[in-house]
Formats: sequence, structure tokens, C-alpha cells
Amino acid sequence: MPLTPAFEQWRRDGKTYRHRGHGIFYRDQGQGPVLLAIHGFPSASWDWHPMWRELTARFRVIAPDMLGYGWSDKPRRYAYSLMDQAAMQRALLASLGIDRVHILAHDYGVSVASELLAQQQLGEPGALAVDSICFLNGGVFPETHQPLVIQRLLASRLGPVLARLTRKSDFERGFRRIFAAPPAQDVLDELWCLLRHQDGRRVLPKLLGYMAERRLHRERWVTSVVNTRIPVRLIDGTVDPVSGKSLVKRFRELVSNADVVELAHAGHYPQLEDPQAVLRAFLAFQDTHAAHSRALD
Repeated sequence: MPLTPAFEQWRRDGKTYRHRGHGIFYRDQGQGPVLLAIHGFPSASWDWHPMWRELTARFRVIAPDMLGYGWSDKPRRYAYSLMDQAAMQRALLASLGIDRVHILAHDYGVSVASELLAQQQLGEPGALAVDSICFLNGGVFPETHQPLVIQRLLASRLGPVLARLTRKSDFERGFRRIFAAPPAQDVLDELWCLLRHQDGRRVLPKLLGYMAERRLHRERWVTSVVNTRIPVRLIDGTVDPVSGKSLVKRFRELVSNADVVELAHAGHYPQLEDPQAVLRAFLAFQDTHAAHSRALD
């Protein structure tokens, strides 16, 4: 399948960090405050490419492909966990001399960001200083997460067999269900290419352990979001069967003075479906945060 020049260039412009002996692909570009961009399941840092130029004009953006995703290594014998992915983010940033960040996180990355926030709030050694967090559709509250049937099956004992049998047509069918409008074919081709790197289908069942992990650590992560004093915004594509309107409703119930931007025309991947709307909402959030910080100085 032909891939766009921009997609090929994204990989060429990446760098590699070693985490527990495995290669982690990441992009590091721009100047200014550091923005850690954390992607979701089952995609990669490429999700941020529609907003990349504008983000890197204002921030130094660090965007890794987490272990098991995208152009990073996908070892089959590995104990994948959200906790380990958070440790990887910290170690990568430490290797770059970074200890203070803003965070933009989607889907699976929302839980990784919540763990980084929890470490800061609990004063754990080596915790990042997180200045703000912007969530996109994701499992902030595990009780509102509504995984697709195929995700439930892949997370079950049937998972390893189903993963090996997953075809591109199956993959595309699942993605079309979570977009508000059918995604362009080149988008699906690129996402499939990222999954197929090192036959990433084989590790999908292990990666999906995140659903149980979210339930296990719910109190730690939800408490960190509900009680934090740093600015937090939720940007949500509400035409999303996984984490759409139910997430927005719960966020408003539990978070005081909840800052929510609803995108009624977008689904689970608002950064791919309407990147300009996401960019406007994110930069407006940052502008408000910066103005508030100046007022306190």
C-alpha cells in the first residue's frame, strides 16, 4: 500500500531511546515549554501529526510511541502495563534533562497521564512537575469506558488466537465504528502500517490489560484528577461509543468547575477527525492557564 511522504518523513525524523533493553521511537521538536503528547490504543505518536506544526511553534513537543505501539519495539514476552509506560515517559524525559511538562493525552494515554499526575500529588521521588493536563477521549473513569466487543474478546483467553487472525479489513471495520464519519483510506492505511510493524497484532491482548489495570488503580488515578489544583481540560468528541457522552457526564459530576469542550461532530479520535477544533480548544486552554499564572506572579 502506498504511504504518504509525510508519514515516511515522520519516521525518518524520529529518534530512539532504550527502555529496559527495547527501542522507543519518539519525536522531539520545537522550542518553549515542554509538552508531553501521549497517544492512545492502538495507534502511535503519528496521531499528533495534523497539529504538529502549530504545536511545535509554541512548545517543545516530546511524543513517544509507547512500548508495543507504532515504530517502537513490540516484545512478545513483556509485562506491559500503564505503570511501566508512565515509568518509560519519566525515564525518557530524564534522559533529555526535562522534569517539568504540560501533558496532552488521548485514550490509553489518559491513564498514563493520570499516573504521572498521581505521582506528583503524592510527592513520590522523581515525580514530574506537571503544569497542566488536557485529556482527549479516554478512560478517565473506568466505569464510563465502553470498549468495543472486539476489545473485550482480544482481552479474553481467546485474545492470542484472534490477534493472529486479525486482518486489515477487521481493523478498518473497528476504526470506522469509532469515527463520527468514515476516515479517509490513507488514514486507515497508516494506522494499519503502524500496527503491523513487528507484527504488533501479537501484543494487542497484552496491551489490552490496561482495562483491568484501570479498574485496579481507579481510586489512585481518579482521586488525582478530581483533587488536583493544576489546570485540567477535557476535549471530547461526543460521537464516540467508547468514551463520548458518558465520559463528559461523569467528568462534570466528579470534577469541580469542570472544564469541558464538547465536539459534537467528532468521535473517538478528535485529533484526526477535526485537528483544528482540537488545536483551538487546546491553545485556548493554554492561553487561559498562562494568563492565570501571570496574574498570580
